[in-house]
Amino acid sequence: MGFQRYCTAAVVLGLLAASLPVSAQIEPIPGEATFNIFVRGTDVGREQVNLARSGSQWILTATGRLGDAALSRFELKYASDWHPIELQIEGTQATKPGEKEQKQVRLATSFALTSAVNEITQNGVTNSKTDQISARTVVLPNNLFAGYEALAVRLANAQIGTEIPTYVPLSGEVKVTVTGISDEAITTPAGTIKTRKYELTVHNIGATFTMTVAVDDRALLARLDMPGANQSVVRSDLAGVAARTLTARNSSDSDVTIPANGFTIAGTLTKPPVTGRLKLPTIVLVAGSGPVDRDSMVAGIPVLSQLAGALAEQGYLVLRYDKRAVGQSGGRSESVTQADYAEDLVGIVKWLAKRDDVDPRRITVAGHSEGGTIGMLAAERENKIDALVLIATSGTTGADLILEQQRRELDRLKVPEPEQSQKIALQKQIQAAVVSGTGWDGIPDEVRKQADTPWFRSLLMSDPAAIMRDIKQPILIIQGDLDVQVQPHHAEKLGELAKARKKAGPVEVVHLAGVNHLLVPATTGEIKEYAELKQKSISPEVASAIVAWLKKSQP
Repeated sequence: MGFQRYCTAAVVLGLLAASLPVSAQIEPIPGEATFNIFVRGTDVGREQVNLARSGSQWILTATGRLGDAALSRFELKYASDWHPIELQIEGTQATKPGEKEQKQVRLATSFALTSAVNEITQNGVTNSKTDQISARTVVLPNNLFAGYEALAVRLANAQIGTEIPTYVPLSGEVKVTVTGISDEAITTPAGTIKTRKYELTVHNIGATFTMTVAVDDRALLARLDMPGANQSVVRSDLAGVAARTLTARNSSDSDVTIPANGFTIAGTLTKPPVTGRLKLPTIVLVAGSGPVDRDSMVAGIPVLSQLAGALAEQGYLVLRYDKRAVGQSGGRSESVTQADYAEDLVGIVKWLAKRDDVDPRRITVAGHSEGGTIGMLAAERENKIDALVLIATSGTTGADLILEQQRRELDRLKVPEPEQSQKIALQKQIQAAVVSGTGWDGIPDEVRKQADTPWFRSLLMSDPAAIMRDIKQPILIIQGDLDVQVQPHHAEKLGELAKARKKAGPVEVVHLAGVNHLLVPATTGEIKEYAELKQKSISPEVASAIVAWLKKSQP
């Protein structure tokens, strides 16, 4: 239908029946909310949503705009037990991207106990489609987010393992499973908002992917994140730069702001116990790829927050920070490249070197995953970086890493060889088109929108072999041997490159047995295991390896 311009596979969802009885469901508090819609960190739309109670019915209404699609009417009615009754959607959308000519779109859906009858009208032409549904299915039309208020209600009493049916009109019903639950508190200028974050696995036809839904203590939607689509939907009171999620804060943390090129970077300094020293050896932690903030929270594990605390306990002043256009840091993300992230890091190091409590001759940069590549780019340029730690960092070009990851996943899913070859060929075509700017014929527009970005181009073209030649600092390489995202052979490759430098400083490679990409002890290391990990703390061996090496390289 007309509102599917921004549709990706990550938006087509569905779920099986919830295990909780109807009587156990928490009732939400009716009210209005505005949601900001972000794609790759860029604000692309708004949706004004109202949840009301009328007799025995719950009624969701909304208006809004997403790109060139305008929503003039959204009305979704549920019975008191949250079984859908009817849906009405009306709006307009450009006939082609960027054109002024608009087409009218109307969708009317009526629900019985086990079926949904859709009538879709575009420019006066009506077609119908009937789908089978489950009892009390949650209705989530593509790229319209008011429906997620009903999902928030269903999640409010969910347990890990709960499955909920969700129906996407005109597409069908698939299932979503709750795989993780964690509590979060978000500070805003108006006060602290308590939320519960639900990590969901979406079992779409032929694929699975993840998303997270944050629900506040009134059983209302606070935030929706779809990493596979680079899409986030954030309630306006939580969308400002002044809002910050409080995760595993260390007792000696203090927040700082750092001037950058036309904006400021927000970070947290973790101080060691009293040492009596005026100037402290300092470590800057650099987060990996994606819209990652200073804590690097994944599957309920605040990777960098925990690492900062462990390093501070051993006498180091540690800085971690929100990446450009993430969290409380300013700047824009739509045009950012790896070189821009490296420029931000250089500015941070120079700022630290001027502080009275920092030893300017002992500033170390420690990057995790893509953060290691950013650290390499910064160390190549800035002599104030005295030492470099690369944690779970790729030793090949970004293009080769992505193909390696794709091949491994296809093998894991036991995809037949002919289909594997087709998917790999398509990925190579996409990557070549991103780098060259040509060759997009036959590639879906939605795929191009996601892939054709300055950051992805810089990732594909990044080459540790070229960068490493000009790095003079001592280098420590840390690798978890259960890492499936950046496999252990990358550490050996990086070690070879580092040792081959003409002016090579000391190089050491440390492998950590039984540790995954999140630096946590694991069983398989697989991504799907992240949410199931009983251990939610990174291995103490990570900080110990860094400290032991720094004591040798920074006597």
